[in-house]
Amino acid sequence: MAKIIIIGAGAAGMAASVFLAEQGHEVHVYEKNEKPGKKLFITGKGRCNLTNACDSDTFFASVVTNPKFLYSAFYGCTNQDILEFFRGLGLEVKEERGGRIFPVSDHSSDVIKVLERRMKQLGVRLHLEREVKNVLIRDTEVGEKVRGVCLSDGETVEADRVIVATGGYSYRATGSTGDGYRFARETGHRVTELFPALVPMETKEEYIPRMQGLSLKNVSLVIRDGKKELYNAFGEMLFTHFGISGPLVLTASSYVGKRLQKKELSAFIDLKPALSEKQLDARLLREFEAGINKQFKNVAAGMFPAKMFPVIMELGGIPPEKKVHEITKKERQDFIRMVKQFPMTITGLRNFREAIITQGGVNVKDIDPKTMESKKVKGLYFIGEVLDLDAVTGGFNLQIAWSTAKAAAQE
Repeated sequence: MAKIIIIGAGAAGMAASVFLAEQGHEVHVYEKNEKPGKKLFITGKGRCNLTNACDSDTFFASVVTNPKFLYSAFYGCTNQDILEFFRGLGLEVKEERGGRIFPVSDHSSDVIKVLERRMKQLGVRLHLEREVKNVLIRDTEVGEKVRGVCLSDGETVEADRVIVATGGYSYRATGSTGDGYRFARETGHRVTELFPALVPMETKEEYIPRMQGLSLKNVSLVIRDGKKELYNAFGEMLFTHFGISGPLVLTASSYVGKRLQKKELSAFIDLKPALSEKQLDARLLREFEAGINKQFKNVAAGMFPAKMFPVIMELGGIPPEKKVHEITKKERQDFIRMVKQFPMTITGLRNFREAIITQGGVNVKDIDPKTMESKKVKGLYFIGEVLDLDAVTGGFNLQIAWSTAKAAAQE
């Protein structure tokens, strides 16, 4: 059996240690934090969205970067396999809206506990507050091979395999400080450009911060670069002091983030997506008929959230005090157009401190998709978020961690 070092005791690292120890390997996990699973602890707002109960087509459609690379890993460890794995560890799970899977307890700490318990049962040696400084390699007749690692205190630990499971750049307070990218570069691997992903976005207009705290449900968000549509989806979003956030926006950031590094983008909210412009016009006319002598602001007030209403009045083009019976057809149509295309200008992404994940990472062209082993250094593996793989919210990113961990544990 081999001696294996795993760098990082996050989701991928802990899972890989279990998969490998179950095969009888001597497994050592080095974690620079004082405890394992620090980022796992805060995922899903502390509830830990373990995976998603979707079918395989939906899973791959939810992976934003390099989905084809994941084919072998996913089919070797599907979402259903992971559900069975955690149930086998004694974790009760439940399915929520959108196929999201959570622990029944709603405590991410329970996910960490069952993994830790299994690691102890299998004899995995967990070395806490031990930071790896370098991955050591040696030249052989057939090319470079991993030799082990060098710790921050100067100690050298030799191993047959080294698995890098250090995470990305997001939530740096949990220890995700980009060490894995440095290990990759130092051992001759390419690292693609890194961006914050699943992250709120900043906007230009002064009226957006005035709606801070307002959450919109059942709206559509469209983001465009000129006439080209980059993103179009339905769901929930939130106005903040700097711009916009919420599920719709976080997902959008993964699709438009790279473009935002170069230029501003136009965004539009359809506040009434269930109604066509014609249907909305008919509804507005009914409201007008019921209050034909009232001022426009009094008739329209009930159609929009109170915090948004003053902004709607400013942008709508109809004077708020104007009597309903005096409003022209063109004024009404312009107002409807604004409701269906509430405008914003997106100027950029928030930074890595607010990002859920990192987009970019170790170039997958340098990695064997079946085993996660480096094509450049024998015995060196990369798994989880350190790879150039990312997905939308809903448990898909953790599934990437589990699947790549399992792939690296294959004999």
